[in-house]
Amino acid sequence: MTLIIRDQLVNPPTWFPSFRDLTLYCNIFLKQEVVIESEDPDPYWRFIRPRGGMDFIEDFVRPGSEDGARLDIENNYPRTVVTDRISPENIHTLIRRIQFCRGLPG
Repeated sequence: MTLIIRDQLVNPPTWFPSFRDLTLYCNIFLKQEVVIESEDPDPYWRFIRPRGGMDFIEDFVRPGSEDGARLDIENNYPRTVVTDRISPENIHTLIRRIQFCRGLPG
């Protein structure tokens, strides 16, 4: 299953190390393909690539083009985990909610 992350969750107030930790965990331990959903991927790619953020990201996709669990700022699709940021305080909750969306035991 794919984890689709909304492009706005790459920017602050997201803590970039927490973003990287989340993508690492989902890609390596949950065996998910992780993509970023964006209308305009160029500025996001330029921001995250030099910081090592593309290590566990497969690609950028257009909104609505992929099916899977979503991490988003609003609930527009089924299996969406809604959050306003990825941070040390909420990363464990986000992982549990992503596992729940996939039907895995938390």
